[in-house]
Amino acid sequence: MTATRPSVPAFAAVPVYAVAGVVAVVLTALSGRYGYHRDELYFMVAGQHLDWGYVDQPPLTPLLARISTEVFGNTPMGLRVLSTVASAITIVVVALIAREFGSDRRGQLLAAICAAVSGFLLGVGHLVSTATYDLLAWMLIALFTIKLLRTTDGRWWLALGLTAGIALENKYLVVLPIGALLIAVLIVGPREVLRSWWLLAGVAVAGIVALPNVLWQFQHDWPQLTVAGGISEDDGTENRIMFIPLQILQLSPFLVPVWVAGFRRMWRMPWARSVALAYPLLCVVVLAVGGKSYYALPLLLVLVAAGVEPVLAWRRSILAVGLALTALTSALFTLPVLPASAVDFVIPVNKEQGEQIGWPEMTSAVADVWNRIPSGQRGSATIFTGNYGEAGALRRFGPSHGLPPAYSGHMSFADWERPPDSNTGPVLLVEQERTPAYEAHFRDCEQVATIDNIVSNDEDGTALVLCDSPGAPWSTLWPDLRRYY
Repeated sequence: MTATRPSVPAFAAVPVYAVAGVVAVVLTALSGRYGYHRDELYFMVAGQHLDWGYVDQPPLTPLLARISTEVFGNTPMGLRVLSTVASAITIVVVALIAREFGSDRRGQLLAAICAAVSGFLLGVGHLVSTATYDLLAWMLIALFTIKLLRTTDGRWWLALGLTAGIALENKYLVVLPIGALLIAVLIVGPREVLRSWWLLAGVAVAGIVALPNVLWQFQHDWPQLTVAGGISEDDGTENRIMFIPLQILQLSPFLVPVWVAGFRRMWRMPWARSVALAYPLLCVVVLAVGGKSYYALPLLLVLVAAGVEPVLAWRRSILAVGLALTALTSALFTLPVLPASAVDFVIPVNKEQGEQIGWPEMTSAVADVWNRIPSGQRGSATIFTGNYGEAGALRRFGPSHGLPPAYSGHMSFADWERPPDSNTGPVLLVEQERTPAYEAHFRDCEQVATIDNIVSNDEDGTALVLCDSPGAPWSTLWPDLRRYY
């Protein structure tokens, strides 16, 4: 196939790179505040157990976490360097998407600014998460899809396949936008892009790149499906209720007019209509499965990129005020700009802020209880935690307190290591909530302390429970202590 549609304007490289650079500087400057997020603590431990897959995710994010800490240091700032780079690249890709829709330098710059001040990009850019790299992958997939539809050049299927394959090594969620886009093309066209052997080549590339993790999941009985089922069962109703409000809040309410304008603009372009349709199709799927609101959020940035051209006709004062308010609210709710003691203000909107606070203090509290165990019994004693965040924090901060490695049956921690059967002494349980059925695996348990964090996060009020011993050898207990969600 050959290009049949007009070429695009020149790329506004200097101003777009400048916007991306400013965001990178801001993220870097703030990356050392508060501390590690719960998931980051888990990723760092996962990075020490490199494999082709994990119970709850493919291998890419833990691998990048390890690379970042090995090169830049085992600190929050060092860990987040690659995340910052990925977010800066995402801003550039959003501007390139605007360019595909015919936006000139001003439109490309506005698209970059809108992406840069959006709450979702800043939130995932500040932290290391699968969503950080997933967002970049989605934007690249959108860019290559739009190039394919605009030019009808089937060779773009190869770029799509390669990007999709790499994205599948980070998160399976990428199948949702790809599926939505394919269905939209079948419904509204242009269907000719599907009648190409390049499509088969792209699928083959994606399959080859994603194959190692798929094989790992197959060999381990598809544990990620078990995790996904648990998320839907436990949180599905709440996710459906909050889907629309969070779609608006997590990107920014001030950007709603921009992405609405983008949807209308793409719908009037026959070749781009399928991209517009993909967003509501994706929302329907996410609502049906009870997925989280951010599962559909990246496609809103594509609508934003398409909407900047009509928005440029607005008065400059209105644009400036809207962007300033977006930047202010996004920074307040997604970046560590408030004192740690004031984070309770934003936790109802963005709980991830609170998940970065209190881990060293929790470790200190655990150490205080550990030191109550008679020294002669500590050699056969065990610290066992209820979730991967607690275990990751104790692995990171515990050595400075003289603590032994903490264990957990949560997610992939259950696969990496379990206490030796020779650990027949006291067991220190770290429990978000005391659970009699859980404690029944141990003898004579008594709560001896409570975690009192300075913010109302998930670990505030966590119980420290000291038990005399495990009720059976750890190898016998281990299958019953495993938790997938």
